[in-house]
Amino acid sequence: MTNPDGRQLESGAEYDLSASQCLTRYLLRNKAEGMVAELAGDDAARFRQDYEELKLRYPDWNADRLLAQLWDQGGYGWLAQQEE
Repeated sequence: MTNPDGRQLESGAEYDLSASQCLTRYLLRNKAEGMVAELAGDDAARFRQDYEELKLRYPDWNADRLLAQLWDQGGYGWLAQQEE
């Protein structure tokens, strides 16, 4: 699985987030576990809302803390598969 078009949104030591140009598809990677959640359709719309809400609520959080929250508490880790 590859980045949809190279648009990097967040990058940390443990997590990475990229998106399509129109923000309708996201790739959320857990680097330590070698897992990736590919989000499209309704999942992408919900993710975008959750992501933007967290960024507004916690502007001082670094990429790893923000993405870990989405991965674990947001439940997006459940959608992940082993990265190829």
